[in-house]
Amino acid sequence: MKNLESYFKDKVVIVTGASSGIGLASARLFGSLGACVVMAARSYDRLCELTGSVAPADRVLAVRCDVTREADCSSLIQSTLQRFGRIDILVNNAGISMRAMFRDLDLSVLHRLMDVNFWGTVNCTKFALPHLLQARGQVVGVISVAGFSALPARTGYSASKYAVRGFLDTLRMEHLKEGLGVLVFAPGYTASNVRNAALTADGTPQGATPLDEDKLMSAEDCAMHLARALARRRSEVVLTPLGKATVWAHRLFPRLTDRLTYSYIARETDSPYK
Repeated sequence: MKNLESYFKDKVVIVTGASSGIGLASARLFGSLGACVVMAARSYDRLCELTGSVAPADRVLAVRCDVTREADCSSLIQSTLQRFGRIDILVNNAGISMRAMFRDLDLSVLHRLMDVNFWGTVNCTKFALPHLLQARGQVVGVISVAGFSALPARTGYSASKYAVRGFLDTLRMEHLKEGLGVLVFAPGYTASNVRNAALTADGTPQGATPLDEDKLMSAEDCAMHLARALARRRSEVVLTPLGKATVWAHRLFPRLTDRLTYSYIARETDSPYK
């Protein structure tokens, strides 16, 4: 922890999707390590309730931000600069999921997934980039193992996470000589509200998770992995033994991985296959 404290002390960190799950756990961890934390989400009232658990009042800022809106993302960056004068780390964590077969899906659901997960990352990164370059800082995209090896009944989710990975990998190469750190961070199944809020075929939230959340990695453990990866200026992290095995198998045995993944998803409660 001492190494992490020395790394994060007085750094200015923006976390999108900071009102719950991995985003909230990360904001709290960064605050405990001495960082100045900017919490961004659509639910401003909820953020204001949480700031006291993240950092002292002079080291935390809540900003209402819908990452699908360019104006909101620009305002997020400007608010951060006005309050803290710099940006060291941008954590693009805001995201939504879905659960439905593509054949049954209203296309508006796919557009929504891309708007939040992909364009949300692009929008925030675009406005933060000049300041991150000035600070030789870091940008993070919180994706998923589904951004390496697709999940059936999650076409929009997998596609958006693949897109974020491609965007960030390209950004890393473009600024290879300028000291910009770019981290593609892929948790495996992590306990959070994302599955409860996942969109169904008609765009309504499914309202329940098909998994036993108590058996999944906690958001706090995930946040610690993220902090360590940032301190080591890693370029890519895949979490959980299952996640790592899936990515490895997909690269070496793609057809076998397709069949195994199909069978795994078919065992979910109320699987869309059925």
